[in-house]
Amino acid sequence: MFGDIVSALRTVLSSPERLRALFAAGPSTAADLVRFMTRIVPISAANLEAIRERAAAIPDPQLRAQALASVDGKAYHIAGACILATFLPPEAARRYVAIVAPLETIYDYLDNLCDRHPGVSVEAYPVLHQAIGDALDPSAPARDYYACGPTGDDGGYLRNLVARTQDALADVPHLDLLRPRFAHAAQLYGEMQTHKHYPPGERERRCVTWYEQHKERYKDIDWHEFASAAGSQFHVYGPLFEAFLDRREAIAGTYDAYFPYVSAVHVLLDAFIDQAEDREHGELNFSGVYGGAAALRARVRSLFDAARLRLGALPGERAHRFVLDVMTLFYLSHPKVAAQGLEREARALLRTNASSRDAYHGGLRR
Repeated sequence: MFGDIVSALRTVLSSPERLRALFAAGPSTAADLVRFMTRIVPISAANLEAIRERAAAIPDPQLRAQALASVDGKAYHIAGACILATFLPPEAARRYVAIVAPLETIYDYLDNLCDRHPGVSVEAYPVLHQAIGDALDPSAPARDYYACGPTGDDGGYLRNLVARTQDALADVPHLDLLRPRFAHAAQLYGEMQTHKHYPPGERERRCVTWYEQHKERYKDIDWHEFASAAGSQFHVYGPLFEAFLDRREAIAGTYDAYFPYVSAVHVLLDAFIDQAEDREHGELNFSGVYGGAAALRARVRSLFDAARLRLGALPGERAHRFVLDVMTLFYLSHPKVAAQGLEREARALLRTNASSRDAYHGGLRR
């Protein structure tokens, strides 16, 4: 189930440049990675296996196919989404994963429906994505997320994922601070998915117009970087981690550190390894908007720099720095990199991250 993450780890261990990147990220990074692989990935796998059993029982064949594809093809996402559990005590880590695994599955399932299911119209996107906002609010009532399509019986699969997330989230402290930030994240994600799935030309215009509504607050990034940030889930997972550690005072700062900077890096790296798939299906790929590898690296460097500055002000800097560095390393070691002949570009992006990290630490020493 987690073959991609194991394959990426093998690539890291067999590549001198990637090993240097791993050890250069800090003396504890390798040990933290071992703990992530041996403690958190198995917990994620157990949660995902239970979800997969439910997906396999969906009556409608098309919905079942997309649910299973999102579980089997995007298990990499589930493990990565749980990465901050590495820094929680064992019982808290299990509770954290119990929230994140079904929630990330909702994101991935809806993404598959919007990208691959022929019965999903543009009008259905915002209705389907209400499931994310509801999952992040334990008090939200159940609703018909398929009201505008697609048709077919999912056997309660999506509602069950929403309810699982709500139940696991209900006992987390500081929900009063988490809830408005979660609502903001869910709203932006649903809007991004809606704009992104219009026909070519119109989708870009819609994304630009949408960004213009938020530009005053996020003027140091461009429209596709804003859309990339909105398409991430890490600005949900970062504040959730802080709530688990009872660091109420860090929740707002963590959200602002992840969104837009860490989140934009996340989705741009995801887009980077999905270039061939997106071309095949005619989808908008945000990493391709730059028009070349050099321009992509320059802007990603700016995002790395901004992310590090904000993460450095957080009490949990070590954990959040681990997310940024290991996420970058593993995306750029994914099997899709070699399959598409992107090794040179991937190594250049790894060096961009290393340069940003060196500059940040150099600034601290001065």
